[in-house]
Amino acid sequence: MRILIISDIHANMPALEAVLTAAGEVDATYCLGDIVGYGPDPNECIERLKSVPNLTCIMGNHDSAALGLIDIETFNKEARQSARWTQKILTADSRSFLTALPETITSGNITLAHGSPRNPIWEYVIDMRIALINFSAYETRFCCIGHSHLPLAFLMSPNEKTLTWKLLSHDDQLSLEGRAMMNPGSVGQPRDHDQRAAYAIFDSEAFTWHAYRVEYDLKAIQKRIRAAGLPKHHADRLAEGW
Repeated sequence: MRILIISDIHANMPALEAVLTAAGEVDATYCLGDIVGYGPDPNECIERLKSVPNLTCIMGNHDSAALGLIDIETFNKEARQSARWTQKILTADSRSFLTALPETITSGNITLAHGSPRNPIWEYVIDMRIALINFSAYETRFCCIGHSHLPLAFLMSPNEKTLTWKLLSHDDQLSLEGRAMMNPGSVGQPRDHDQRAAYAIFDSEAFTWHAYRVEYDLKAIQKRIRAAGLPKHHADRLAEGW
């Protein structure tokens, strides 16, 4: 089964559309949360996702903040600005969609969590220590995570004695021999100094993970971020991939 894995869209419609087009025909799509936040297209991105066949989607911290489920004072100043703007602009249908999202889902031999399996909303898995702790927090062979905006793979050896990690670039492909925790990177706001939208294709039968990047209309989304009155920094950082 060929599964498209996406995360951290952050209301960036051109990036989402570019990824869905580039991925082509897939058997299912897993979205790991943070559909909204930072960008100017929260409702448009939600509507587009709703049209994706065989979609499985979970909640991220920015989705939760947009619904008022977490205290936005925990965000930095610019993220708070974006969260308040998103709260005002979300339609009733968009709110209903986000409200229905679970924090985690287990599908076959895959666990989905936005942050980490032990703390789905908040925890970042960006180092070996945190990753190792989290391997004990889920029971499936594989776990897909987002939140850090970094295309990472944490790979456990088949004998479960050795953990390694890798920051993935475009067209990197992994053959998964043991348990693994994998992050596709961010569709709408990459933070690995590559401005292109990130996604991955997971083959659940061959046990392969294929990382991809795709160009999108960056200037158009920057222009609309500024026009919406959202923080200028959110537009500028897209060009730097950070």
